Amino acid sequence: MDPFQIFAALTTLAALFSWVNHRWLRLPTTIGLMALSLVFSLALVGLGSLGVALEDELVRSLGSLDFADVLLDALLGALLFAGALHVDLEDLSRQRGVIAILATFGVLLSTVLVAGLAWLGFAAVGLEVPWLYCLVFGALIAPTDPVAVLGILKGAAVPATLETKIAGESLFNDGVGIVLFLVVAGIASGSGEFGAAQVGLLLVQEALGGVLFGLLLGVASYGLLRAVDDYQVEVLVTLAVVTGGYAAAQALHVSGPLAMVVAGLFIGNRGRAFAMSERTRERLDDFWELVDEFLNALLFVMIGLEVVVIGFDATLLTAGAFAIPTVLAARLVSIGLPVAVMRHWRSFSPHAVVILTWGGLRGGISVALALSLPAGPERDVLLAVTYTVVCFSILVQGLSMAPLVAWLYRPARENRTLSA
Repeated sequence: MDPFQIFAALTTLAALFSWVNHRWLRLPTTIGLMALSLVFSLALVGLGSLGVALEDELVRSLGSLDFADVLLDALLGALLFAGALHVDLEDLSRQRGVIAILATFGVLLSTVLVAGLAWLGFAAVGLEVPWLYCLVFGALIAPTDPVAVLGILKGAAVPATLETKIAGESLFNDGVGIVLFLVVAGIASGSGEFGAAQVGLLLVQEALGGVLFGLLLGVASYGLLRAVDDYQVEVLVTLAVVTGGYAAAQALHVSGPLAMVVAGLFIGNRGRAFAMSERTRERLDDFWELVDEFLNALLFVMIGLEVVVIGFDATLLTAGAFAIPTVLAARLVSIGLPVAVMRHWRSFSPHAVVILTWGGLRGGISVALALSLPAGPERDVLLAVTYTVVCFSILVQGLSMAPLVAWLYRPARENRTLSA
């Protein structure tokens, strides 16, 4: 199939699965779409074993569609911008210290912990994965996925301050994680040699450069938005920020994801308050909400379908099963340690570490990074293990997030009811 036919097929499947989920399953949209896509993919595999070769056509179509390029180049910027539009900048500013520590130190600590535990786990099941590729796995699985996290938070009654921490961390930690992944993957594949100074310089260039470029985009678009009062023109301006701005960030070798987050925060707060009429705000919200839902639907359908192109066997499934508690344990330590230190000068919501740990979902970004690795046995192992962790994260952690929050805060709610 050519690119348009693939796009048409994905859109049709997304619409069909969304309808089925809304009509019968009633699951959160991201979870429902991915679950139905997985069932659809596994059904095709089952038919293939019976001699019906529909699976082969799906494998060829997905093989011609570079998931890593589609997500990291085409979808991610728009999804991050849409998510950041509705984050309150004042709330985010009040939590900036916590978010900065979790998005930097937390990611680095998680990367090292996952690498060490994964190295032991791979060896235990008979897989010879070099230490550097264990670090690669740690880097690609350390950042939480803002798309998955923001989607799940909509249905979980998380305390407002804690929700801001979770959303803020997920919006910013992927920038650090992606840069760290590029450095370690370059060393592991032999395509790059980086010293400590070079790594630090690259992190500053990508991360700080992305933030500054995003602020520049936000200020420039704010001036354009203030100069007109026509919602069609203003929506086009924001669309240009996402498409042109993301492409420019890549050309400048700064973090496109961070640039989109900062631009979205600026336009969604200062731009919304001082540069838009009420009519424009309504139209802009409607447009980006629709874009967000549509791109989310495509993304999670693609994640579910990717199972047909990943080679699984008993050893890889065992390694993936071992990686799930490994990633959760590393997340618990990388969150719990900084929070324990910060409790000496600031307060946290009850059960903050538990919710931050369980709510740190992994998603399409981790799969895309694994798919971007050069072909080889290490890539096959990391891709299968990453996909297993992502499926567990979205389907199990995502589906249980709202019940977990309700259970953890039930005593407090019952006490308030009794005292009233």
